[in-house]
Amino acid sequence: MKTVINIKADVEVKKNAQKLAEEIGLSLSAVLNAYLKQFIRNREINLSIVPRMSQELETFLGEVEQDIRKKKNFSPPFSTMGEARCYLDSL
Repeated sequence: MKTVINIKADVEVKKNAQKLAEEIGLSLSAVLNAYLKQFIRNREINLSIVPRMSQELETFLGEVEQDIRKKKNFSPPFSTMGEARCYLDSL
């Protein structure tokens, strides 16, 4: 048997949650049911104030780390502004 739960949420939060749920092929209702079931099963709520990186940022940083290991796509250190200008002019 199903029941209806009414909750108040910011309009943007609801829109963004619905969009994300649709992107992964779920309804917002299915997502909320999954969270409620997890809450019941684990008897805990996990909240974090630590921001998580987006997949795009994580991928970009991975590419930067590879470039650093290969000594690619970065400049040498400069002691003066003149050295930096000469380096940039040589590119």
